[in-house]
Amino acid sequence: MVKTADEIALMRISGKLLASVFEMLDGQELAGRSTMAVNDMVDRFITVDLAARPASKGQYGFKYVLNCSINHVVCHGVPDAAEIIRDGDIINLDITLEKNGFIADSSKTYIVGTVPPATQRLVRVAQEAMWKGIAQVRPGGYLGDIGAAIERHARKHGYAVVRDYCGHGIGREMHEEPSVLNFGRPGTGLKLHEGMVFTIEPMINQGSRKVSTEDDGWTVVTDDRKLSAQFEHTVAVTRDGVEVLTLRHDETRMRERSAA
Repeated sequence: MVKTADEIALMRISGKLLASVFEMLDGQELAGRSTMAVNDMVDRFITVDLAARPASKGQYGFKYVLNCSINHVVCHGVPDAAEIIRDGDIINLDITLEKNGFIADSSKTYIVGTVPPATQRLVRVAQEAMWKGIAQVRPGGYLGDIGAAIERHARKHGYAVVRDYCGHGIGREMHEEPSVLNFGRPGTGLKLHEGMVFTIEPMINQGSRKVSTEDDGWTVVTDDRKLSAQFEHTVAVTRDGVEVLTLRHDETRMRERSAA
């Protein structure tokens, strides 16, 4: 659970490489591509360009390097050559990367082409909710502080927080202790200490928080088929706060606003 300074230095490398994967994707036109084509593009970028390993591939029997969750798919969407990303979709791409024995995990919901203002608002609030949670990370704080901040922000805007899935510790293994819930009460749960590394990954729904898993055993969807958006970062508890190990270049202002 708690990492040494040397271990966090290695995780920082993995995190920066993973951030570069999303920065590569930011420059791509997703509309018209299949989700399998995106998977294969990311696979090549991680293995060839970055000389790293896509950590999701083979994990728990999963065959692919990413999850691709479109519109009402909450998480764990499976790449498919027949599934075409279209103008007006939102799609969460959830990617893991291992380098030097340590894993980083991050996700981003992309807006594809032109979408209604209500959809844009959902995506914005989901990202804000993640950053509200990140802003609570500091030595002496509690996991409940993170979940409470996330849920408070989502509910303020009329959205529901999925409770069936959560963040997690991470390091040499993709999923380690502790579980990092996206709801809770301030001042409760595990106390945070310098060196802890975990993910924060709220899933925010337009309608009900209820979800179900489809017959493929992976794909999780909203029961009411309304939209869902998710963002995720890997973070480390530092001596005086938090370091986002998977931070992307475009997020400086978001980080500053969340701390305000």
